Amino acid sequence: MKRYAVYYAPPEGDFASRAAGWLGWDAVRGEMVSGPKPEGLPDGLGDITADPRKYGFHGTIRAPFRPADGLDRRAVEEAVAALAARLAPVTCDGLVLENLQGFLALTPAGCEAALLELGAAVVEGTDHLRAPLTEAEIARRRPERLSPRQRELLARWGYPYVMEEFRFHLTLTDRLAAEVAGPVAAALAAYFAPVLPRPFEIAELCLFGEDAAGRFHLLSRHALTG
Repeated sequence: MKRYAVYYAPPEGDFASRAAGWLGWDAVRGEMVSGPKPEGLPDGLGDITADPRKYGFHGTIRAPFRPADGLDRRAVEEAVAALAARLAPVTCDGLVLENLQGFLALTPAGCEAALLELGAAVVEGTDHLRAPLTEAEIARRRPERLSPRQRELLARWGYPYVMEEFRFHLTLTDRLAAEVAGPVAAALAAYFAPVLPRPFEIAELCLFGEDAAGRFHLLSRHALTG
C-alpha cells in the first residue's frame, strides 16, 4: 500500500451497503458496486461521487499518510490495534445531512467534545507512523489558502484539519453547484433515512490502505476498548 489512513467505516449492514452502492466503491470487498439510486435526483447531473468514491465510505480520523521508513503493514496494524485498546468508543445521537461548503456529507450530532478528544488522541498516537511531508505534499495542501493555525497544524501533524480544526464527516458527493445542491440533498436525505444508525457509534478504528491505482481498501478493524 502506498499510504495508510485511520477511518471510521460502518459495520456490515444496510447502512454500509447503501452507502457503498451510492458511492460505487466497496472498500471492504475492494470492488466497484452499484445500488439503487435515490429518487428525485436532478436530470443531467453526471458523476457527482468521483472524489469520495476512491476512498470508500468513511469518516477520517487520521488522514492518509506515507509510512515512515522501515514500517510495513504489520507494524502499522499493530500500532493502530494497541492505540484502539487504550481509547473508548464515542456515542453520538445520530447523523444529519449537511452541505459543507458545497459538498454533501453526513455529520454526527451530540458528541462534539468526545469526537475532538478521540481525533486528537488518534492523531497524536499515530504520528510516529508517518513519514515527514515532502515539499510536493505540502504544496498540495495549498498552504496559502490555510489560516496561520492550520499551517501550524500541517507542519506539526501532517494535516491541517486536526485538533480544534477537526470536524468529523462522512462525505457523499463532490462539490456541487449551488443550484443542484438542494435537490440532491433532499434526495439523499430520503435515500439514507431508513438506514441511518441512531444512536451513531464509533466503536472501532479502521485501518485503510491506498493501492497503486489510488483506491482505498479496508485492511483491518480494531475495537475501541479503553
